[in-house]
Parts: sequence; structure tokens; C-alpha cells
Amino acid sequence: MLWVKSFHIVFVASWFAGLFYLPRIFVNLAMVPPESVAERQRLMLMAKKLLRFTHILSVPAVALGLWLWLGYGIGRGSDWMHAKLVVVVLAIGYGHMCSGLYKKFLANQNTRSHVWFRWFNEAPVLLLVAAVILVVVKPF
Repeated sequence: MLWVKSFHIVFVASWFAGLFYLPRIFVNLAMVPPESVAERQRLMLMAKKLLRFTHILSVPAVALGLWLWLGYGIGRGSDWMHAKLVVVVLAIGYGHMCSGLYKKFLANQNTRSHVWFRWFNEAPVLLLVAAVILVVVKPF
């Protein structure tokens, strides 16, 4: 079980690293002047690769978490686990929202400001803090 838990933590940390950094790229994309084609292309390539990386890493993170929950019974029937599952669903939704935002940038249809993306970038921090507190402290 400790191997599964260890790899779960590694994949969750890696997944969230992508969720932390991808919106920072969006901040920069929102600030690129229209005449800076090369800068925009470079940032779009970075965003594409990071989005793919983030989605790929989310799969083993979630799968290993399910293994711990369903296979080893960690948190089964606990209110803290139900709350953590809500956090996981929100993190998956955040990743999908990032995909939609990337597609808007790809189609030159972004209407959001860099300030909006700076605030948007804070959500995964709050999700990770909530998940860690729920797992470690088990407040209920």
C-alpha cells in the first residue's frame, strides 16, 4: 500500500504543478500584443505541451487514488473522503476548463484579461490546500 500511496502523491504533485503553471501561461498570452506573433506561438506551444502533460498525469493520480480508496479501503465511509472526492472532481473540472480556455486562445477568441487569469490561477492552490487538509487533518 505504501508504494501505491507514494506514487499517488508523486502523480498528484505533478498534476497540480501543471494546473499551477498553465494559467500563468494564459496570463502571459492575454498580455501578448497582436503584433508579437512569435511570442504568441511560443506560448501556445508551451500551453499545448503543458496541457497534455497535465491531463496525462491526472489519470494515474486519480487511478491510484481510487486504488487506495476502493482497494485498500482508505477513507471508505468517511465524510472527509467524500469532501476530498468533491475536491478531486473540482480539480478535474478545472483541468477541463483550462482545455476550453486553451481552445479559445487557439481560435483567437479569448476575451478575458490577464487580471482574470491571475485570479483564475489561484483556484488550484485552494484545491490542493483543501485536499491536503482533508487527508491529513481529517476534520470530520
